[in-house]
Amino acid sequence: MKMTLDLDLAQEAKALVALAFRNGPIEDLHAGVPCAVCSGRADVSHISDEEMKAVMKSAVNALYRLLWQRDYDPAPYNENLALGRRSTTHWDAPELRKPMRWASKTKRPTP
Repeated sequence: MKMTLDLDLAQEAKALVALAFRNGPIEDLHAGVPCAVCSGRADVSHISDEEMKAVMKSAVNALYRLLWQRDYDPAPYNENLALGRRSTTHWDAPELRKPMRWASKTKRPTP
């Protein structure tokens, strides 16, 4: 089946990313000043294992909470989505292409 763009689903996806990922520990990492020496270098790690673990744990916890609300308590879920949508109005729409796998060593996408 060919994937098509569903604008409501796209808005929901962006809101979930804002709520579960963007508004989590990644924001603290992003808030700093870029490294003048290593910025843009794919061969240099820009996040520690501990920081990555904290980011992913926060995202999983937030997504679980949101998905639980969606299935068992939809009123707060819809309120949270409205909050997330307010911060994503200028984000790009999803790209409808095959997802890229990220190579763990190179940190570059592979087809």
